[in-house]
Amino acid sequence: MMAGMPVLPDWSPDDIDPEIPSSARMYDYVLGGFNNFEVDRNLADWVMTTMPEVAQGARDNRAFLRRLVTFLVQEAGIDQFLDLGSGIPTAGNVHEIAQRLHPGARVAYVDIDPVAVSASRQLLAGNPDATAIRADLTDVGEILADPEVAALLDVTRPMAVLLVSVLHFVPESANPGAAIARLRDAVAPGSYLAISHFTDEGREGDAERIVAMSRQTPTTTAPRSRAQIEALFDGFTLLEPGVVDVSRWRPEEPGTAPTSFSGWYCGVGRLAGE
Repeated sequence: MMAGMPVLPDWSPDDIDPEIPSSARMYDYVLGGFNNFEVDRNLADWVMTTMPEVAQGARDNRAFLRRLVTFLVQEAGIDQFLDLGSGIPTAGNVHEIAQRLHPGARVAYVDIDPVAVSASRQLLAGNPDATAIRADLTDVGEILADPEVAALLDVTRPMAVLLVSVLHFVPESANPGAAIARLRDAVAPGSYLAISHFTDEGREGDAERIVAMSRQTPTTTAPRSRAQIEALFDGFTLLEPGVVDVSRWRPEEPGTAPTSFSGWYCGVGRLAGE
């Protein structure tokens, strides 16, 4: 190792550059996790000071995830989850919520970030009903054919596909709509699709600054409009209240959602059948 290079912690894979910040590790740090490097913390601290809405957006998305998984287990009867672009498993992740509500619920995490996958696999060691693999979320065939995913999830039964706070890292050139269409064709009727997504509607100045900041990481942010996000649910029936601010999707107490717009949309759709 060259002099002055950061020493990688034991949980970190060897094939990463600890001097390049990662959106996944910054998100982990903002949410109170420990799977991050100094370079991530430095950029995240700067972002939280100059753009506090980014940190609030991370917390709003985590709160949405909690309400979402609770709904899917308790009201929709879902007991298997495919979490794409899952990030680093900070407290309150999908398997913790789902398995607390339904012991035996199965969760497959997928992320392209090697630290996210390494940390997830370490956390999930000894949990037979959850796994984590490294893959690009647009490689649907590769993901579903992975032996660990195939052994865990039964595509002949309804499942929930989660794309929470990740599709804004997928540019139009990667055709996220086509990837979702392949997922739609692969899962059973009665399955659910959940999306939360950064937007440039309503807070254009903030969005421009966030996009500029993201260029310091390998994953540049690509915000989308509400109409573009709604189009990603093609073939699914959107549940009420439709595509809305993440804080306004089925709040735990009606009337408690903030009145200002967070800059994040979300929605949940169901595939017709069953």
